[in-house]
Amino acid sequence: MLPNTGKLAGCTLFITGASRGIGKAIALKAARDGANIVIAAKTAIPHPKLPGTIYTAAQEVEAAGGKALACVVDIRDEQQVGDAVQKAVDKFGGIDILVNNASAISLTGTLVTPMKKVDLMLGINLRGTYLTSKLVIPHLLKSRSPHILNLSPPLNLNPIWFKNHTAYTMAKYGMSMCVLGMAEEFRGQIAVNALWPKTAIQTAAMDMIGGEGVAKQCRTTDIIADAAYVVLSRPVDYTGHFLVDEDVLKEQGVHNFDQYAVQPGHPLLPDFFLDEEPETLVQQMEQHGATPAFKPTSSSSATPSSVGPIESTFDVIRRVINTDVVKSTQGIYQFDLSGEHGGVWFLDLKSGSGSAGRGQPPVKADVVMMMDSSDFSEMFSGKLKPTMAFMSGKLRIKGDMTLAIKLEKLMSRMNKAKL
Repeated sequence: MLPNTGKLAGCTLFITGASRGIGKAIALKAARDGANIVIAAKTAIPHPKLPGTIYTAAQEVEAAGGKALACVVDIRDEQQVGDAVQKAVDKFGGIDILVNNASAISLTGTLVTPMKKVDLMLGINLRGTYLTSKLVIPHLLKSRSPHILNLSPPLNLNPIWFKNHTAYTMAKYGMSMCVLGMAEEFRGQIAVNALWPKTAIQTAAMDMIGGEGVAKQCRTTDIIADAAYVVLSRPVDYTGHFLVDEDVLKEQGVHNFDQYAVQPGHPLLPDFFLDEEPETLVQQMEQHGATPAFKPTSSSSATPSSVGPIESTFDVIRRVINTDVVKSTQGIYQFDLSGEHGGVWFLDLKSGSGSAGRGQPPVKADVVMMMDSSDFSEMFSGKLKPTMAFMSGKLRIKGDMTLAIKLEKLMSRMNKAKL
């Protein structure tokens, strides 16, 4: 990991969502310099599914060498944010750095995203970031090295990043627009930048979204913490930048990124919104040291010409599903295929020892996947990674995203069965 330089010693950081995950990792990195950390988050009592509270995070900050102030804050509530800011100023004498980390996510399409979820994402990501910045800025203007760092992506208007989750993209881009505007508004007075991960980061939220097994496709929060530390150590005239963690660290001479991998050598899940063409993300991942997720189908397993490619794929599926697969998956899938070999197919991994075939599933599907039949064949043969298919717009998904990701395990078994 990147060594500490001591540049944040004595600085006061106000970090939203710092009770766990990326926010806490940034807090602990700064704490090792002896920084003061304001942990502004909602979790005051243990969450049944998510680890950590503002108080356990505060204990970790102090154990790392920093000073901590734990504040119960819902960043949608102006009064709570204002009270936390005042407590920070009263305790530490001011605020030098604001990290807008708190965020809400729902990777769902327009028709299936409840307005409650839309309001949550816009309220936390966009409005919460704007509100917290507005209330902290008067104190930053009194600091000798004031920074705002938003955990948000570069503004990329490629429709691919909107079509599957418009509400989330609007909310997340709202954070980035705060950077764009405030960097200019306060140029020369406050450094305002955005930081975004090149790959998926292992957090409790990612585990909930991605399900079992997603962690090995991620990097740890340490990479974001190291990159944030570099940015926050820079002078006030370093402003208005949309940064990617890997690029920031490469500039510091870091070349071994395996140190940040949960499982070194395993293919990494690329993050959303980055400028690479989605179709070439697999090649980009391999250039950065990742290995192909699935072995390509061997020529000896070619499909006989008398059997259609979709039917052949389902023949293999039937051979690999069993009671254990059903027990560990508990999902019913429907495939709406278009193109040359279009049609509707199903995969029942919820009852008995499983079943698969042509037509609608016996009961309502938990997940509906829509794609061209040729892409479907490539995906199940291991030539097209499901994540790449989804991110490039080749695969559309309705329903339970966790179950959709679980299907990758079955594809891995299929490829082993073919070879």
